[in-house]
Amino acid sequence: MKITCEARSDVGRKRKGNEDALFLNPGQKLYVVADGMGGHAAGEVASRVAVDAINEFVTLTGGNEEITWPFGLDDSISYEGNRLKTAIRHANRRVLEATRESAEYEGMATTVAAVLVDGTTANLAHVGDSRIYLWSGGAISQLTSDHSWVNEQIQSGVISPEQARNHPLRNVVTRALGGRSDLLVDIQSRRMDPGEVLLLCSDGLTTMIGDEEIARILGEAEGDVARAATALVQEANDRGGEDNITVVLLKFEE
Repeated sequence: MKITCEARSDVGRKRKGNEDALFLNPGQKLYVVADGMGGHAAGEVASRVAVDAINEFVTLTGGNEEITWPFGLDDSISYEGNRLKTAIRHANRRVLEATRESAEYEGMATTVAAVLVDGTTANLAHVGDSRIYLWSGGAISQLTSDHSWVNEQIQSGVISPEQARNHPLRNVVTRALGGRSDLLVDIQSRRMDPGEVLLLCSDGLTTMIGDEEIARILGEAEGDVARAATALVQEANDRGGEDNITVVLLKFEE
């Protein structure tokens, strides 16, 4: 299946630097978004270390099934799902190593949302509050569930989704690369149909515009993912651009 990819990353209107990172490897059909956290430039370092390490592992294992894997295989998921899951755990190890190398990097961390495609199957993985959405049949659905404090409160019925959008703790993540050595990675797979689109994004998009607006922009683009990517970033900036904004759009075609 052919994949048309468009990506944009923008510093936004309030931040001095861009702590988001993305990596596109069409040869391996790997697409990654990361949103770094930490003082000084540490967030930028964490996200870059993560996306580079994920790409490194996926590339190394792409043509050599005999290579030694650092965490073993999970029999409940496919080989490609294992590649992606292990790549993210490998990246977590790299981020943790970087925090020990320099005092200024202590406490840095990053979210990750990643897609690895095998034929018509998209393997999806995420840690933190960067998201993956599906655009299909004129409707949008969020495929990932945020590892964040506000999402836990929503799931418990303590606050509503509307309250979460403006909650002072909305940026607090409960799971990230660089936090713990025994990182849990949420992974799933989905068969993709022609015409469907996957959106990977940092929370700089979703804290500025809601799912309804994202759906409107994707609909108005009429399948033009370059137009849609530009419009999503512009809309987030028009509404304040309080954080870095990164989007990756993957359109699946025959």
